[in-house]
Amino acid sequence: MTPAVAHTPSAPTRRRLLATAGGLAVAPLLAACGSDAGSSRSKSGESTGAWSFKDDRGQTVRLDKRPERIVAFVSVAAALHDYGVECTGIFGPSKPVNGKPNPQAGTLDVSKPTSVGQAWGEFGIEAYAKLDPDLLVSNMFPAPDLWFVPQESRKKIEALAPTVGISVARTSLLQPLRRTAELAESLGADLGAQQATAAKARFEQAAETLRQAARANRGLKVLAMTGDPDNMYVAVPGSYCDLAYFKELGVEFVEGKKSDEWGFWEFLSWENADKYHADLIMIDNRSTSMQPKDLARKPTWRDLPAVKAGQTVPWPMEERYSYAGYAPVLESLAAAITGAKRLPA
Repeated sequence: MTPAVAHTPSAPTRRRLLATAGGLAVAPLLAACGSDAGSSRSKSGESTGAWSFKDDRGQTVRLDKRPERIVAFVSVAAALHDYGVECTGIFGPSKPVNGKPNPQAGTLDVSKPTSVGQAWGEFGIEAYAKLDPDLLVSNMFPAPDLWFVPQESRKKIEALAPTVGISVARTSLLQPLRRTAELAESLGADLGAQQATAAKARFEQAAETLRQAARANRGLKVLAMTGDPDNMYVAVPGSYCDLAYFKELGVEFVEGKKSDEWGFWEFLSWENADKYHADLIMIDNRSTSMQPKDLARKPTWRDLPAVKAGQTVPWPMEERYSYAGYAPVLESLAAAITGAKRLPA
């Protein structure tokens, strides 16, 4: 999936465009990170036996024991944290935004794991090596590239520890949610714990609430976007797992046209920001994307009917893939759709 656009150059590369465009914590585990169903735990809480996990590239990582020193992309680390699995290191945007926790970090206390890089292309290999990692985990937008792992350094990084990739593009949201939960379970999480089951139940209820809201407000057109100083980017809903799932629930999206071979965005100059009519606009909430106060400096943005009507809602397009992370997202969108009205074109 193509993450956001924030400080993209006039001719953004697919990966930079994605990068710059823009819960419930489960009871602690006996150990920081755990194993799969094939491994066991001793009474002391230490894992015994081999560990393996097949990722969404079809690659199986096999280790003599459950990995304990895990380094993950920040939203992946946040999702694992929701299941009680803690990471030693993180990479990707995690610094506070306007004094508030970075939206990609969820409920993770980012002061605890060591950051080996905040910005796109700034993965610190030496800092990573010092963590003596057992495993690296990231999302894929799309496979086989690991998100925020620089291609030019990939071989050096992969030489230090095996890697796991979770695919989050061109599929339904339910897929990465399920796969992340499976990974967490293999690392020692108890998916039957009260907090885990409560989070999933809340998610399922939120999905039904969104379905009902979309049904009650048929014909309401929703546009998902991100922006940088030069362009407004309209999402191609089928390329994003969350938007694809919202469509399954009945949300009617403006369909951006693919502007490049990757097919995540339609690129519009700000002069053409009114190409599509929308009743509700979802705005990429990442720190790398233009936020409402910045967008307000664009006259064509201010003139959009949905903006004039105050019918906008944050779009957590790199939300952590846990049920605890996504339940509030569905609830927020359902409330926005319920409170919105169809606007004259």
